[in-house]
Amino acid sequence: MDTKELEHFRRVIQNELDRAVDFWLKYSHDDQYGGFFTCLGRDGTVFDDLKYVWLQGRQVWMYCRLYRKLTRFHRPELLEAAKKGGEFLLQNAKVSPSSKKGAFVLTRNGQAVKVQRTIFSECFYTMAMDELWRVTGDPQYQKEAVEMMDQIIYWVREDASGLGRPEMPGAPPVNTMAVPMMLLCLVEQLQEGNSEMAAKYAELEEWCVAQTLQHLQRDGKVVLETVSVDGKELPGCQGRHQNPGHAIEAGWFLLQQAIRKRNPELKKTAIEKFMLLPFKSGWDEKNGGLFYFLDADGHCPTQLEWNMKLWWPHSEALIAFLMAYHETKDPKLLDHFRTTFDYTFSHFTDAEHGEWYGYLNQQGEVALTFKGGPFKGCFHVPRCLYMCEKLLDSLLEEFQGC
Repeated sequence: MDTKELEHFRRVIQNELDRAVDFWLKYSHDDQYGGFFTCLGRDGTVFDDLKYVWLQGRQVWMYCRLYRKLTRFHRPELLEAAKKGGEFLLQNAKVSPSSKKGAFVLTRNGQAVKVQRTIFSECFYTMAMDELWRVTGDPQYQKEAVEMMDQIIYWVREDASGLGRPEMPGAPPVNTMAVPMMLLCLVEQLQEGNSEMAAKYAELEEWCVAQTLQHLQRDGKVVLETVSVDGKELPGCQGRHQNPGHAIEAGWFLLQQAIRKRNPELKKTAIEKFMLLPFKSGWDEKNGGLFYFLDADGHCPTQLEWNMKLWWPHSEALIAFLMAYHETKDPKLLDHFRTTFDYTFSHFTDAEHGEWYGYLNQQGEVALTFKGGPFKGCFHVPRCLYMCEKLLDSLLEEFQGC
């Protein structure tokens, strides 16, 4: 294969990763109270000093992962910032000393403002602590990660009452794809190079895969975001709801699992059903880009932002198709990566200030100019760029060695 195009992809991605990390290093650190500002305008100006726990955890994880995996980021300032962010989480993330429940929003100095009745603050707390342990060797971080992981499993699989969500007679329990996906991500994190953790969470890993696969519905023709606990389609808008970017992200989670387990059937399903299928239905043929939400029967989705183009689905598609191409060398997967690359790097990037815009309208114009907010922090963009850089390094080494 002619490697010039892959080299081009790598140059662009490496440069964009450097610029994204520089943006967060320059503007997001709170030297007075610790942790990170995440509500940042286009030029890095802090427009709100509230701190979102899941974004604090994501940024700690991202800094540590870059420090550990890419030589040029093995920099003292990155590690020190991660450690300070970790200490902020240890001191403030939980709503009380006797509880594992994490806050969703904190004041600048760490006082709880809001709690969500979900597991996601706690999940990213777990990822942060485990990655901190890996770069520092401090056992307190691993202990925190494992204890929180076990609490999350208890909430998900045994008793969710500790989350504070009341049971309603008209709202039976459901299988929301985000939950098994997130747990699968945590298993992947905790078991890396750790046979004890791999054995401990082996059954959970299989459960996560099975629960995620339940979302493939209608004889394998659609991936639905929410299904019943026994894997059946639900009625109404909730049952027909599709999130193409989330399905594609699930695809690369499943593909990682299939590669590690050497499971060809799961690999086929991950690529054909969780990547290619939602990409085909979710891509806007007129304007380019992935729709945020769709309705499986073609009704207009009720979410006001359904036709917007968001940064993170495109980040997930870049990872997914490059990972799938790396594994199979199927040229159509590289075509999809190329299509996503061309759209992403011509619409989301900001040549003047760095980092990416997060929210475009259907036509691909910037709708919201801020670079960070309650849902966008130092995570999806640098994770995507880091993973794609590593995959491209591997591909170039493989092709150039032929």
